[in-house]
Amino acid sequence: MSAPDLRAEALATWEANASHWDQTMGRDGNKYWQVLQVPSLQRMLGDKLPGAEALELATGNGLGARWLAANGAASVLATDGSNKMLQLAEKHISAEGGDVISLAKLDVTSDEDFDGLVSASQPGFDIILMNMAIMDVATLEPLARALPKLLAKDGVFYASVLHPVFFTSGASRNVDLRDNPQTGGLDVTRTKIIKDYLFVPPAMGVAHLDQPERQIYFHRPIHELFGTFFAAGLVMDAMEEPAFTEDDHMPDRVEAHSNYTQLPALLAFRMRRRT
Repeated sequence: MSAPDLRAEALATWEANASHWDQTMGRDGNKYWQVLQVPSLQRMLGDKLPGAEALELATGNGLGARWLAANGAASVLATDGSNKMLQLAEKHISAEGGDVISLAKLDVTSDEDFDGLVSASQPGFDIILMNMAIMDVATLEPLARALPKLLAKDGVFYASVLHPVFFTSGASRNVDLRDNPQTGGLDVTRTKIIKDYLFVPPAMGVAHLDQPERQIYFHRPIHELFGTFFAAGLVMDAMEEPAFTEDDHMPDRVEAHSNYTQLPALLAFRMRRRT
């Protein structure tokens, strides 16, 4: 559910949490990045990367921008609405000695910010990436309106989010432990219960434990998420639901999301301009 009146508050929490985010994610990212996001990015963008002109929205500490550059993009414009995040991204980019990436401030909820970018970026970008940020954004309409103007003729927009069904809906995690009379062992069954899905108001939460401020999550059911972009003239040509596997199991944390191997953690999709 979009909530334009929460734009400023949502962005302010990322400014406050930027340093903690960077310390937690580090230069190489966390398990979600390494196990789920990178393989999905490679599958959906890999053949489009060599020589690409790329734009990253909500870059955070520059993780996605550095991945684009390292995998063949000719130039990457990395943007974020948080000044502190841009400073942290610059630190990592400078440490790696990259000259492919440039940085700029852009608030994805601002039509004015996008207007300035559109006028300066013709004939458009081959790749636009918004990795794991849509659920943190108060309104998607400015982004959706700008994308057809920012994409090159054969350009693609890739985005990923926490799965709307199993995460941002507020689904509860359940663990059922039963003694198995045949084996003498313990059978563990993990399920999630989704009580609300279609109408879920913005909710406070955390991305990492001990972060300075709680952030706002904006749940959108799948039809609303995709419908916003379809209405702006985009079509979807690929979608994935990345999930953890038994290799990611955490036996010492029965509640860990990575133990729910039958329920996808993310929703990733690729869109392009309607021809």
